[in-house]
Amino acid sequence: MTEHKDPIVLSCIDGSRYSGAVCDYSAWISSRAKAPVKLLHNIERVTTPAVADLSGSIGLGSQEELLEELTALEQQRSKLLLEQGRQMLDGARTRAEQAGAEQVVTCQRHGSLVESLVELEDHIRVLVLGIRGEEHGESDKGLGAQLETVVRALHKPILVVNREFSEPRSIMLAYDGSESARKALDMVATSPVFKGVDCHLVYVGDGAESVLAQGAETLGHAGIRVTSANLQGKTVDALIAYQQEYDIDLTVMGAFSHSKLRDLLLGSVTAKMLLGTNQPLLLLR
Repeated sequence: MTEHKDPIVLSCIDGSRYSGAVCDYSAWISSRAKAPVKLLHNIERVTTPAVADLSGSIGLGSQEELLEELTALEQQRSKLLLEQGRQMLDGARTRAEQAGAEQVVTCQRHGSLVESLVELEDHIRVLVLGIRGEEHGESDKGLGAQLETVVRALHKPILVVNREFSEPRSIMLAYDGSESARKALDMVATSPVFKGVDCHLVYVGDGAESVLAQGAETLGHAGIRVTSANLQGKTVDALIAYQQEYDIDLTVMGAFSHSKLRDLLLGSVTAKMLLGTNQPLLLLR
């Protein structure tokens, strides 16, 4: 495996139904930003090992033999998980390459996913992962068990995928003039990923005129076609309704801020957007 010095598009691959779409969105970013892709398959530690202390429940004569069998089973399980991961990575690499990714390498790691991502953080340009992992099966409800932890732990853009790939032609930037929102605005204005993509700059609430005008000016100077909109009502309901009305392909917003768009917690704007929309969400710190 070749390590990249340039910032990478890091894609989390597991057995969930979102893995294919994660590959496709990663390839889309890679092809537009000319950035390499690293596909990561992480094998979590097993909290309840197959080999346990059974000395109190097994007769002395059979204990050693049974423990040897359990040890062999655990070793076989580890080998099967490794091989399953390799096969998933091979398939994901082929899919990403066929979708136009610049360079694709694979990586398999053991332990906590968050720990793995933090170790790789300095090399990440953007992280792409599914809204739910394989532990959720085919469920369409809730957020992935590790998603909030990942967003809190990393200080890199995170694209949360919740549907099959569709090439983004338009984006909605949820903008409130806060520090996190301005960072998102600057990222959209300067990133090659969004060249030629229509941007809807959306503010929810009162006092939007000057904020929207400033944001639109920044985007316009970058050559981005921008539509400004001042919405009223509950933040999440207003954003989702606008997204659906204008058939927006991708939403961009700050994951943390000091105003309405703050804190990735259940009940917050970010979490409700993740749960309420059927379009990918790019979160920025």
